[in-house]
Amino acid sequence: MSSPLGPRWRGAVAATAAVACLVTTVAAAAPSAATAGHPAAATVPRLAWSPCSYAPGFECATAKVPLDHRHPDGRTIDLAVIRRPATDPAHRAGSLFFNPGGPGNATAGTAALPAAYEAFPRELRERFDIVSWDPRGVGRSTAVRCFESAEEFAAWSARVPDGFPVGARERASWISAFAELGRICERRLPDLLRHVSTPDTARDLDLLRRAVGDRKLNYLGVSYGTFLGATYANLFPRNVRAMVLDGAVDPVTWVRLSPPLPTELRRRADTGSARTLARFLDLCGRATTDRCAFSAGTPRATRDKYERLLRRLSARPQGEWTYAATVSAVVEGLYVVDPGWTELAELLQALWDGRTPAASTSPSARTFAKASARTSAGTGALQPAAYPEVEPPYAVQCSESPVPRDTRRYATFERQAHARSGDVGRYWTWLAEPCATWPARAADRYTGPWDRPTPPLLTVNTTFDPATPYQQAVDLTRHLADARLITVRGYGHTTLLNPSSCVGGHEVRYFLTGALPPRGAVCGQDVRPFAGAPGR
Repeated sequence: MSSPLGPRWRGAVAATAAVACLVTTVAAAAPSAATAGHPAAATVPRLAWSPCSYAPGFECATAKVPLDHRHPDGRTIDLAVIRRPATDPAHRAGSLFFNPGGPGNATAGTAALPAAYEAFPRELRERFDIVSWDPRGVGRSTAVRCFESAEEFAAWSARVPDGFPVGARERASWISAFAELGRICERRLPDLLRHVSTPDTARDLDLLRRAVGDRKLNYLGVSYGTFLGATYANLFPRNVRAMVLDGAVDPVTWVRLSPPLPTELRRRADTGSARTLARFLDLCGRATTDRCAFSAGTPRATRDKYERLLRRLSARPQGEWTYAATVSAVVEGLYVVDPGWTELAELLQALWDGRTPAASTSPSARTFAKASARTSAGTGALQPAAYPEVEPPYAVQCSESPVPRDTRRYATFERQAHARSGDVGRYWTWLAEPCATWPARAADRYTGPWDRPTPPLLTVNTTFDPATPYQQAVDLTRHLADARLITVRGYGHTTLLNPSSCVGGHEVRYFLTGALPPRGAVCGQDVRPFAGAPGR
């Protein structure tokens, strides 16, 4: 849920890269109940675990799975898998699979788990092997990488405005560049593009569950990982033991073009960001400048200051910091309250003062930052990525979540989103547009039902989430056959990134014993915005 060329997953994890969002296209009938789980028998992969060279204490393996699960004896692809064994092996309860969101982040699984591991409650780390993986098409797994060199990527990306396009000329350049990206990917990876959908990954997850020897699945999914979890639970309802879905995506809005809007606007991610931004500015305005650098002394004065800054950058960019780049950084900066909100306030104040923000936060640094080192398929040898992997999110999302295909309509969508959500509406509108011209459709797509009988599932959402609004969690909980929602009165995207010991306690009891929180459970967060020590 961030700029196409910016970071895609920003962790608890101490602000690494941002959780990408949703965008996409297709129309096809849902598979029948008879074929939903296992279209055909696939060989359970053998996992030869060995120490991860890049993550001390973790073990890595490669799983071979069918490219097309309907033809399990055909071509195979590689999945990079990682685990941290239970720290109390005498009382080990099994494996807990973790998906950090996305979809399609270069930092998925194998990079996110080492970064996020300490955010898991101690009791879960003691009793479970914590397992993650790079989904097909992503990172160290067989990846959707459409450019042959860093130079080729740079030539393409030079045409893409940072954040989102502003004005007719930039809109034309944006639309043309992403249409070309689709053509390049289709020409180079036609088969893989049709087999990186969420149902494909859910079938991979069931093979991984069997590969680690678990009779039933324990799973924690955040952001897009909640959609993957809901898909798995309905493809394999008898194989679920316990599942926590944190930062919810309503699967119905993901798979249905109703209303006929880009995916993020259907999900109202723009209104979620707008509401969270309003709280950021209000709380900043109530704080002193030693706690929130951007404070103007009152909420209203701070909101006015923010609007004046955007107008100034729109008229006169400050180096690489354009209006669009700044709005994009604001949306991404709202994901993590501590230290993200403090750092966002410092960024805005630096721009207000006419100072150049730190190089690591600049638009070009975010755009051209090296993707995390990736493992070449089947070798286990680390190799530096040649360019940031911007293609996988579109390969996954655009194959299965419908968006309007007429690119001329996106300027109208932008105006509508701006009218209801302000500047952040522009960001969310154009995040989805590349799927309007994406050429590949998922060969295996699941569109429901979403209420197949399962053991009770647990959903979690903050009330001010800038990417997956609280109503999405309400809707997901309602669609599932048996689910209970924990409401977190607080801010930011997911409780994994914005911890709540109250939620952690419920999750520990749930995973260890199956006990659910009471209906209507409400939790707070451990850290309030701008509550850090003065001068931090």
